[in-house]
Amino acid sequence: MYGKAFAPEYQGALGAKLDVNSSYEEVLAAAVHAHEEAASPLERARAALAAAEANRRLGRVEAAGAAWRDSYRNAREAGDRGAMGWALWSGGTLARQCGALPLARRLLTHAVALADGADRLAHGYALAGLAETGRIQGDYEAVADLHEQLLAQARAHGEPRHAVWALSGIAQMHRNTGDLTKALALFEECVTIAAAADDSRGHAWSLRGVADVRSARGESDRALELLSEAEAICRTMDLAAALAYNHKMRGNVLFRAERYGEARELYALAMREFTEMAEPRGRALAALGLARSRARLGRDHVETLAELDTLEREFRRIGLREALRTLTAVRDEVTARWAAETDGLLDGATMRLTPVARATS
Repeated sequence: MYGKAFAPEYQGALGAKLDVNSSYEEVLAAAVHAHEEAASPLERARAALAAAEANRRLGRVEAAGAAWRDSYRNAREAGDRGAMGWALWSGGTLARQCGALPLARRLLTHAVALADGADRLAHGYALAGLAETGRIQGDYEAVADLHEQLLAQARAHGEPRHAVWALSGIAQMHRNTGDLTKALALFEECVTIAAAADDSRGHAWSLRGVADVRSARGESDRALELLSEAEAICRTMDLAAALAYNHKMRGNVLFRAERYGEARELYALAMREFTEMAEPRGRALAALGLARSRARLGRDHVETLAELDTLEREFRRIGLREALRTLTAVRDEVTARWAAETDGLLDGATMRLTPVARATS
């Protein structure tokens, strides 16, 4: 059904030199050289697009932002709507990575309009970006059908990367709404497709999805093994963002296994990694994991609740509905534990009073 994975974001002469598993340092070096040697605005646009994607995945946000804008300016000068769509897709993807979800929606919407009828793949990638942005926000009703449409397109054209993306998005929605059996089957299908297509990046993300569901089913050791396998791929390909999300997921697995001290260390590591790459969504999610781990380890309730209030504002700013539901559950748990401990202290104090004191208190 599917062929080998390919990377349509590497275009022109770069398409012949690079493939989907090229390391991002290699991609960046080739893109910089191609930009220097470019003889036309379209060639510069293509080189800048590759540079933008390499920098984004390496966590170099400012460089990625400058590169996608450079790509758009050159594509506009060349009068190529497809290339303009690709540039805005890259910018929208970067905005989503940085937690600017409304901006991501605007850029990706423009990318869809520009690429429509001009470049089928750019159009599909931009639609996929819109669907993922909605899913991250927790707006499942708005994007569920779009995920299914994109999966049908991927299968019709034999595009494994798009199939893995669409399937993993559908799987994540099933996982978040409680259907672990369906989620596991879809994530495992993603692993199979990505491995057969030699799509290392898709393989790593899919393994992370399987690990998450296995952990939720109580299979902690297997989940940790899968995350170690995915981490090796991330390090080989310089996947900075994927590695940070892998570490956050390892924290989740350890937390569910009640290994709170180890979870705390992994969440703290992920927070540092997300901070270094200016990825506020990942940082906020890791901070929530860190807060609940510290709470389980006996942190002061007042400090925990104050931190949760700060995180709630950040989640609302970014627009993370699913994360807000998790945060509310954590707050309820901390509040309930605090109330139980307070009641216990009051009961103990009452028992220590003399009979006369109890009678007059």
